[in-house]
Amino acid sequence: MPGHPRTAAFAWAVGAAFLLLGALPAKADLRMCNTTTSRIGVAIGYRDAQGWTTEGWWNISPRGCETLLRGTLAARYYYVHAVDYDKGGEWTGKSVMCVRNKEFTIRGIEDCLARGYDRAGFFEVDTGEQKSWTIQLTDTTGGAPPRP
Repeated sequence: MPGHPRTAAFAWAVGAAFLLLGALPAKADLRMCNTTTSRIGVAIGYRDAQGWTTEGWWNISPRGCETLLRGTLAARYYYVHAVDYDKGGEWTGKSVMCVRNKEFTIRGIEDCLARGYDRAGFFEVDTGEQKSWTIQLTDTTGGAPPRP
């Protein structure tokens, strides 16, 4: 996220699609594939038995995939905030959670600013309670999120 100013939330890519890939034996993870032509940074949020957590940043190369969480998914809903490092812009949503500019794991989504964190919008991903899920981050405008 470094080098990207916090501004009003950019509309997340209209073409964002979420794709469940066939389950692999003995392997269950939350993965993200970047189908754009840009390098992206990704943060995720989720609720587990201990409450809300946000984590970031994973750097994903153009046309690359990364495992965000290993093992069987513990939640149905996950939340994603992504930044286009090459062309600018963000994929955001209505769910506001805590982030910071460098690598982080943050417990709780309340009082972000008072606790020294920034706030960012995340879009929701419904995994349908599957054990494994892959998110495809796409862009129909040629590789960057739409501009405001």
